[in-house]
Amino acid sequence: MTKRGFLLGKFMPPHAGHMALINAARALVDELTVLVCWLPDDPIAGELRLTWMRAICPDCRVVGQGAAVPQAPADSDDFWPVWRAIIAAAHPEPIDYLFAGEAYGAELARQVGGLFVPLGGRVLGLDHDPLSGLSASAVRADPSAHWPYLPAPVRAHYRRTICLHGAESTGKTTLAAQLAAETGALTVGEYGRSHCEAHRGPLTRDDLLLIGRAQQAMIAAASEWAGPLLLVDTDALMTAAWCEMLLGQRPGELMAAPKCDLYLLLEPDLPWVDDGTRFFSNPDERHRFAMIVEQVLVDAHVPFVRISGHGQARLTAARAAIGAMNG
Repeated sequence: MTKRGFLLGKFMPPHAGHMALINAARALVDELTVLVCWLPDDPIAGELRLTWMRAICPDCRVVGQGAAVPQAPADSDDFWPVWRAIIAAAHPEPIDYLFAGEAYGAELARQVGGLFVPLGGRVLGLDHDPLSGLSASAVRADPSAHWPYLPAPVRAHYRRTICLHGAESTGKTTLAAQLAAETGALTVGEYGRSHCEAHRGPLTRDDLLLIGRAQQAMIAAASEWAGPLLLVDTDALMTAAWCEMLLGQRPGELMAAPKCDLYLLLEPDLPWVDDGTRFFSNPDERHRFAMIVEQVLVDAHVPFVRISGHGQARLTAARAAIGAMNG
């Protein structure tokens, strides 16, 4: 005989406490229904949370409830009739076990049927349960501090990717290393440099498209392992600028590539250094390239901050820009 379970929550956002409850509940039944509830003005959109929960609970029936309805019995005399109807629509079959991590589950079970199964230390008043100390509001206030307890889709939502963008010899690689040392963030290196070192000779359009695609593939691969911050030493927008500078064209494919959350536009106020792979030592050419590099960001409608100065001043400006984004 099929045993069915039910639980509900806001999951705003889902975290390890929620997942411990769901995984334990799933182990006790043949079928588990999870009802994701939200209101129109919630700080995280309900539809997004519904998408998250369906991704992280693929073997559960995950249903959404976004109507503006009473949230507590004191709000309306119709509270229980309304919620009985909502739950009956989400779970039309008889409920065998009703799971909850808090005491409200006892009355909910009496109203909609099923045996109340109080999974989780909080409902039992146990202060030694590490998962019972998690709260969605604390996660929203400081996602970085709770990073180990967030499912992958939630991490992707809160992760911020910073791209260092600039013409040749503007200190992108040096600044990326400095920021990584301070923050512990993963850094995605510049594929174009590796390509040029391996394949000497003029760059064709096909070369540049490969460079842009490879750079984006490296960023996507690193994102799976990154923490709250991912540093990128260039992306496809920079390759688009190279295309325009070298070939007089700006491929739409490169402009349409996924964008970073913030671009640090490094000004060309550092001395030009020939490292064996650089092109434009002429001041006029360097200036022209810098103008193209900036215009690409403007045309892509991405947020960027200008970073200038030497040594510590450059690092301080970059640190402030990242801090303002996170603040």
